[in-house]
Amino acid sequence: MFLVLAVAGLCKGVQGQNIQNNPGSNHGNKFEQLGTILPSPNEYRTASGAPGPKYWQQRCDYDIKCELDEVNLKLTGSEAVTYFNNSPNTLTYLWLQLDENQHSSTKNANYQTGSSMPRQLNAGVVDRLEEFKTDNGYGFNIVKITDALGAALKYTINKTMMRVELPAALKPGQKFTFNINWNYKIADRFKYGGRGGYEYFPEDGNHLFTIAQWYPRLCVYSDFQGWQNHQFTGRGEFALTFGNFKVQMTVPADHVVGSTGECQNYAQVLSPVQMARYTKAQTAKEPVQIVTLDEAKKAETQKSKTKKTWIFKADNVRDFAWTSSRKFVWDALPAYVESKKVMCMSFYGKEAYGLYSKFSTKAVAHTIKSYSKFTIPYPYPVAQSIEAANGMEYPMICFNYGRTDKDGTYSEATKYGMLGVIIHEVGHNFFPMIINSDERQWSWMDEGLNSFVEYLTEELYDNKFPIRGKGPAWAIVDYMKLPKDQLEPIMSNSENIIGFGPNAYTKPATGLNMLRETIMGRELFDYAFKEYARRWAFKHPEPADFFRTMEDASGEDLDWFWRGWFFGTEPCDLAIDSVKAFKADANAPLQQQRDTVAFRKVDKPMLTAFDDISKQRNREDKNIQFLTDQDTTLHDFYWRYARGLEPLDTTTYQVPVPATTEPADEAAKEKVAGKYFYDVAFSNKGGLVMPIIVEWTFKDGTKQIDRIPAQIWRYNEKNVTKTFMKDKEVASLKLDPLRETADIDESNNNWGTMPAPSKFAVFKQKQQPRGQSTGITPMQKAQEKKKGF
Repeated sequence: MFLVLAVAGLCKGVQGQNIQNNPGSNHGNKFEQLGTILPSPNEYRTASGAPGPKYWQQRCDYDIKCELDEVNLKLTGSEAVTYFNNSPNTLTYLWLQLDENQHSSTKNANYQTGSSMPRQLNAGVVDRLEEFKTDNGYGFNIVKITDALGAALKYTINKTMMRVELPAALKPGQKFTFNINWNYKIADRFKYGGRGGYEYFPEDGNHLFTIAQWYPRLCVYSDFQGWQNHQFTGRGEFALTFGNFKVQMTVPADHVVGSTGECQNYAQVLSPVQMARYTKAQTAKEPVQIVTLDEAKKAETQKSKTKKTWIFKADNVRDFAWTSSRKFVWDALPAYVESKKVMCMSFYGKEAYGLYSKFSTKAVAHTIKSYSKFTIPYPYPVAQSIEAANGMEYPMICFNYGRTDKDGTYSEATKYGMLGVIIHEVGHNFFPMIINSDERQWSWMDEGLNSFVEYLTEELYDNKFPIRGKGPAWAIVDYMKLPKDQLEPIMSNSENIIGFGPNAYTKPATGLNMLRETIMGRELFDYAFKEYARRWAFKHPEPADFFRTMEDASGEDLDWFWRGWFFGTEPCDLAIDSVKAFKADANAPLQQQRDTVAFRKVDKPMLTAFDDISKQRNREDKNIQFLTDQDTTLHDFYWRYARGLEPLDTTTYQVPVPATTEPADEAAKEKVAGKYFYDVAFSNKGGLVMPIIVEWTFKDGTKQIDRIPAQIWRYNEKNVTKTFMKDKEVASLKLDPLRETADIDESNNNWGTMPAPSKFAVFKQKQQPRGQSTGITPMQKAQEKKKGF
């Protein structure tokens, strides 16, 4: 139901960062080192970008028991949490995340956003506005928190964060175990949004549960920030501590559970037939259905009243998520990464069967193989894709979309959208589940890096995979054209970004692809990118660690690129301003081809123009003895000349001036006879420096591309001229023919009418020794007079 209402407009924008070093100049800005923009290296994080000798990080282990109440849509849990203080600091409290409070009308982060009335209003929005006037009953109910002996612990809830006060200070090297009992009402994801919740299927009366960000869990305590306890607003995702998990989920007996980690009791929860299929899947060449479509359809109609408990274990993970539904078909296929078996699995309802049964598990296998090639070998035993009409990632499990029409058909857009989201979400196992960046602060470090490797993986899936913006430079041009008040630097906090998709996903992914294909080359880039993944696997990297590692491992100074693409908002708009053509003239006369004579006087003594205070005080200081006063052997002609002890010669003399050039020999003339020379003037109209890529079209129809590094702009960031020599006459020029630099205005990239060539002379340069006197010197004339010349 929609209501017709009056409309009011809103306008909003932000200003980009100005990080110029010398803003009044046309140089000294874009190629300066990042310097103090990056944090100072220390014992924990080195200047090379690698973890330092005293790098540390905390650990947290969980033993969780929970029960899913499908009838009342409620989850009840208890957890034993063991926190290890590996830091050099003494802690008096711990911070935990309560992400489920996002759904509460009273405990959410209260990050409000401006709004306006649309012409048509969904009646459900009115219900939500009314609901948020009171407590809607969602969010965590913390029943109790106790230490290992059962003594109550004091705690404070601040919106989506909870501080637990320790009964005694937790010193370096110590651990602390405590227990939390909690419950919450599970939210309808389609009504309330969020990462976890349920989807209800009214046609068969069943639910599909995605249980994510569902238990109170430790925040990261780090060397660079202390506690990362920024509120959870739903956009910036999370920063979490690695640890080991044991989780027991009690669910309706006919539900199928997919989860982070490996199941410890399949033999107890699966039927003998299903267990046999799972065993068969361990060595299969094609996906094996452990739960078939017919079995899933039957379960939808015969809802069990009993319960089963599934037990899962996961080591060295930063989070834990799971899914539960009787609607699931489940298939599996092994993949091998450096001889290690990884069980690739998919869970999906009948609504997605026509797509997921054909593509999902094979896409999972392709993804972990491709990402392993570009980063590190996939370290976990399982990788799973769950069709849940959304897209979100957790260790070893992710939730994706992709459903067929009622007749089982689907569009091309649906197919490739599904493949893209599966690759993207499975890829998140690497960024940030393993290379564990802070998503709440720097979304680009997980979304951008992951989108980049997603692009590489899609390209390896099918050479005609329809890429939608995450990689090719041309695809981001429309975003780069936006007015400055609609742009933010990539290096912005995730909560404050207006264009979140382009800023956190597309622009960083595009920048990395530009580095790989255009600026560094694949060999240097791939080595450095793998080194970053290797260094920071299972650790907590920051942006400076990435920037420094990419430079350290490649030997490329990329500060200009980080400065422009990541810290700035200026676009690339390079232009050809003019072209001048030249051709050699073998018979042209040379300037200064002959030796000549000049009339000169000898030089006066090189006395300092002003007798400064230092010279005066040095003369007055009785403790100072000048070396030439102590050692008279140092008194040469010019020592005497400076003191008037040698007379000043005022005579004018003829001095021979030898030619600096001489006619070229026939070999040199022949060398340039067939060459064409071009002076091309370029301008940087957009402000972002980029390599100059020139495509030459010759009069015979052939083409050639020259690539000039971005450093050509370092002495003048606005205008530069470059001379080119070609073997054939040029008909036209074009900048960036393959659209590699995200140039926002291609109308100034072409030069179609070449000027007639000007003639120039060919000569050879005479070489003269460096540091040797030329002309006439006072000493020379003084010696001539002594000898009677």
